Amino acid sequence: MSDPDVEFAWLFQTEYEAVVRTVYLILHDRDRARDITQDAFTELLTRWRKISRYERPDAWVRRVAIRMAIRFLNRERRRPWVERGLDPATLPQPVDIDLLRAIEQLPPSQRAAIVLFYFEDRPVAEVADILGMAPGAAKVALHRARKHLAATLSERERTEETIDVP
Repeated sequence: MSDPDVEFAWLFQTEYEAVVRTVYLILHDRDRARDITQDAFTELLTRWRKISRYERPDAWVRRVAIRMAIRFLNRERRRPWVERGLDPATLPQPVDIDLLRAIEQLPPSQRAAIVLFYFEDRPVAEVADILGMAPGAAKVALHRARKHLAATLSERERTEETIDVP
């Protein structure tokens, strides 16, 4: 019996570039092809216990990557029609660049919680529902995000205070 992690690593190592090439030939976008291939292998990893028993797990990951590429192309083809007449998203004025940079450093779930709670003015229960988490988990994400933001912004203020501007 072999180690599942070793089997997955072997499959990834032997098939990754071939799947990227296949997706690239569909999309004609090297960076997007790599992103989609990574997403397909992530899907494979989350289902590895089941898919590893398939006769051809390499075919499964390739099929998933191709489907993702086709969905991407279909979205891109429809994008101009869907976005027609829409104003680009605007940020509230005035914009605090330091705050935006600090938010950018947050982990994705904390960043999403902050945006929903403070920028979209949604209650914690709704933030939790949108993010697919329990209300308590949303509160924890907001608490950790605020703590991180406070530390980051106060660190910047201390740095700015020590800089002697002529």
